[in-house]
Amino acid sequence: MANDHGHSHDHDDGHDHGDGHEDPVIDPVQLRVRALETILVEKGYIESGALDAIVDYFENSVGPHVGARAVARAWLDEDFKRALLKDGATAIQSIGLVPKVGDDLIVVENTPSRHNMVVCTLCSCYPWDVLGLPPAWYKSAAYRSRVVIEPRAVLTEFGVTLPQSTEIRVWDSTAETRYLVLPMRPEHTESLSEDELAALVTRNSMIGTALPGLAGGKARE
Repeated sequence: MANDHGHSHDHDDGHDHGDGHEDPVIDPVQLRVRALETILVEKGYIESGALDAIVDYFENSVGPHVGARAVARAWLDEDFKRALLKDGATAIQSIGLVPKVGDDLIVVENTPSRHNMVVCTLCSCYPWDVLGLPPAWYKSAAYRSRVVIEPRAVLTEFGVTLPQSTEIRVWDSTAETRYLVLPMRPEHTESLSEDELAALVTRNSMIGTALPGLAGGKARE
């Protein structure tokens, strides 16, 4: 596996509105981010509006809803599924979900005999364009180290128990290549529309730490 990893940065734009109420407990990392942003804006290195636009883009224009829509379309359209598995970025762009998918996106399909999981062992490389901001646990050292050693135990902690006969394959993302899991379509969903199917697809199910439509997989999102 390649070891040239990119880095991701979270941004929190919380403000004190001076309404007389005390702020809730704020994570120390968020405080450091706010302080750094303030210094950079004051020195003229960045513009606050530009940062807000970037955050808005990742919160609204891209995100798990993009990946979920692609998964639902693949469940309904075999031609699109083949295209998605052949070239994920091109297929997703072809149906107008996002203007551009910037990375080499490889889509790996779950089957009854194989379950896929995604990690970035050295950093936090992640398909932002189709999944939005990465969850904190994805970037944690515990997940990055354990999922490659004991993936079945990690899955159990996320509320997913698979048959012992199911192979679990872990894919390591890099700065050049990102992965998206195409989960199996849940049973008894033949009558559902694309919108209804997309609503069953969680971010975690596209990372491989959950199954679509299962409440147990949502607890750690």
